[in-house]
Amino acid sequence: MPTTPAVTKDLADQTSPADRADGRGPADRSGHSVVRTLLRLWPYVRPVRARLFTAAFVAVVASCTGLVIPLVLKWLVDGPVADRDPRGVWLGALYLLFLGIAEALLFGLRRWLVARPLAGVEAAMRADLYRHLQRLPVAFHDRWASGQLLSRATTDLMLLRMFLAFPLTFLLVNGVTILVGVIIMLVQEWTLGLVILIPAVPVMIFCWLFEKRYSAVARRAQDQVGDLTTLVEESVLGIRVIKGFGRHRSQARAFRDLSRTLRGTELVKARLLAMIWAIFTLPELAIGAALVLGTMQVADGQLSAGTLVAFLSTALALRWPIDSIGFLLTMSQEAATATERYFEVMDAEPESADAAADTRPVGHATGGENREGREGGEGGEGGLRFHGVEFRYPDAPADAPAVLERVDLHIRAGETMALVGATGTGKTTLTALVPRLHEVTDGRITLDGEDITGMPREELRSLVAVAFEEPTLFSASVGENVLMGAEDTAGEGELARALAVAQADFAHALPQGTDTQVGEQGLSLSGGQRQRLALARAVVGRPRFLVLDDPLSALDVHTEALVEAALRRVLAETTALVVAHRPSTVLLADRVALLSGGRITAVGTHHELLRTNAEYAHLMSGADEDPAALSGAGEDPLSRAQEKTALSGAKEDDR
Repeated sequence: MPTTPAVTKDLADQTSPADRADGRGPADRSGHSVVRTLLRLWPYVRPVRARLFTAAFVAVVASCTGLVIPLVLKWLVDGPVADRDPRGVWLGALYLLFLGIAEALLFGLRRWLVARPLAGVEAAMRADLYRHLQRLPVAFHDRWASGQLLSRATTDLMLLRMFLAFPLTFLLVNGVTILVGVIIMLVQEWTLGLVILIPAVPVMIFCWLFEKRYSAVARRAQDQVGDLTTLVEESVLGIRVIKGFGRHRSQARAFRDLSRTLRGTELVKARLLAMIWAIFTLPELAIGAALVLGTMQVADGQLSAGTLVAFLSTALALRWPIDSIGFLLTMSQEAATATERYFEVMDAEPESADAAADTRPVGHATGGENREGREGGEGGEGGLRFHGVEFRYPDAPADAPAVLERVDLHIRAGETMALVGATGTGKTTLTALVPRLHEVTDGRITLDGEDITGMPREELRSLVAVAFEEPTLFSASVGENVLMGAEDTAGEGELARALAVAQADFAHALPQGTDTQVGEQGLSLSGGQRQRLALARAVVGRPRFLVLDDPLSALDVHTEALVEAALRRVLAETTALVVAHRPSTVLLADRVALLSGGRITAVGTHHELLRTNAEYAHLMSGADEDPAALSGAGEDPLSRAQEKTALSGAKEDDR
C-alpha cells in the first residue's frame, strides 16, 4: 500500500511513553496475528456463545432476506409490469413490504440477543482486571502509570464490547452476504458478474497492506490515550500543588502537547482510513461498467429488463457489505490492540496466594528446610528476625548496588525496635519486606521462627499490620477506612479504641461522625489527621507484629506526645519495628538499630548509641553538618544529641 511521507514520518517518530514503560508496543507487533490475538477473548465469550451464534445466524438470515428483494423485483418487472397486471403489481409490493419488515425485525432480534450478554462479558473482564491488579506486586505498580491501567479498564474494554457486538458478527454476515450475492449475480448473468468481480483482487491486496499499517497506529493512539489519562489524573490529584505554585500554565502546555500528539496520531489513522475508503470506490466503478454493459445487452435483446434490474439491485444491496469492510477492519484492529493491552496486564505474574516457591540458589536456607534447627536454636527466640537479607529492585540494572546488603537484625518477641538512618538508606524498603510488599533477593525473614515465604500471604498479612509515612485513605467513611485493618467482624468497640490510641477523636466531631465520607485520597482532612487515621487502621486489629514507617511525622509536638503515650500501651502487647527520625519517637523503643549504607551497623539502646556512635548522635542532633565537620569545629555531636534528648525527655516529663 502506498504511504504518504507524512504517514511514514508519524509512524517512525511517535513513540509512546507506555511503549517504553512495559517494553512492548508497535515495534514488537510484527509477528502478531489479529485473529490469534482476538482468540484470547474466547474464555470470556464461551459462556454466551449460544446467544452470539444465534445472533449471527439471525443476522445472516436477515441479510439474505434482503437479497431476495432483487429476485422479487425481477419477477415484478418481467411479469406484472410487462403484462400491465395491477393485481400482480400490488402482490409484488406486498411481497417487498413483507421482506422489508422481516429483515428489520430480524436485525432487531440480533441486537436484543447480543446486548445483555456482551455487557456481562465487559463487566466480567473489568472485574477480572481489577482483581488481578490487586494481586500484582508493588514493583509492577511502581513501573506502570495509573492512567495506562485506567485506560485499559475503560476505553479498551469498551472497544472490545463494541467489537463483539458488531464487527465480530458482521465480518461473518457480510462475508456470507457478499458470497451469496455474487452467486446470485453470476447465475443471472455471468458476464456482468465477472465485471463486478474484477476489483476483488486489488481490494484484497490493499486490505492486507492496510492491516499491517493500521495496527501500529491504532496501538500508538491507545497508548497515548493512556498517557493523557495519566496527566489528567495527576493534575486533578495534585491540584493544590499546581495552584500553590502557579503551574497551571505549564500543566496546560503539557496537556496541549500530549493532545496534539494524540491528534497527530488520530490524523494518521484518518489518512489511512481515507485511503481504504478510496480503494472501495473500485466496486462502484465496476457497478457503473456493469450498468453500461447490461443496458447495451437489454437494447440488443440479449438480456431482459427484469434481469438487469435484479442484477443491479443485488449489486447495490452489496454496496454496504463491501463498503463496511474497511470500517469493520479498523474496529477489528483496534479491538486486537485493546485485547493485547488488556492481556499485557493480565499476563503479568501476580503474587502467589500461598507459600512462595523457592527459586533461590541451591544451599540457601529456607523456612521449611531449617524448621528443626530453629526449634532447637534461634527459632526458640521468637519475634521478628532478618537473616542476611539482601534486596535490589527487580528493574534495577544488573551492576547497580543492592539497596540492602546482608541485613541481620532480631526484634525479640514483645520488643519495640526503632530503625534509624539517613534519608535514602533503605529504611522504608526494609519495612516493606516484612509483609512481602517486595520479595527479598537473598536471605530470609522469620516471624516467631517461621520463614515468611513459607506462609500464605493472607495469613502473613493478618499477622503484620503496617502504617506508612504517606497515609492513603479511600473514598469511604472514616470508620470504613480504619476498620480495613481489622477482621470483618470488628465493630464500634474496636473502632473507638483504635481512634483513641491514635488520638483521632476528631472523627467523632465530623458532621456524620465516623460515618463521614473523607473524599478522594482523604484530602478533606489535614495531613496529621490522615496520619492518625492510618495509625488507627494499623492498631485496630491488635496485630502480633506492627511495622510503622515514621507514623508521627505530620503531628505537632503536643499531639505527638499524646499519641506516644497511648501508643506505648499498644507496643507493650506486640512486636514492633518503628522507623523513626525524631528522638521522641526513638524513646518509644526498647532498642535502636542504625541502618547505614544498606547494612545494620549498630544496635543498642538509645543512650548507648548516643554515647558510642557518632553517626547516630549526628542523626539525633538534627545538625546539617556531618560528624567529621562538627568535630573539626570543636563541637561534639554526641554532646549535642545528648542535650537534645535530655530536653525531649524533660518536656515529656512535664507533660
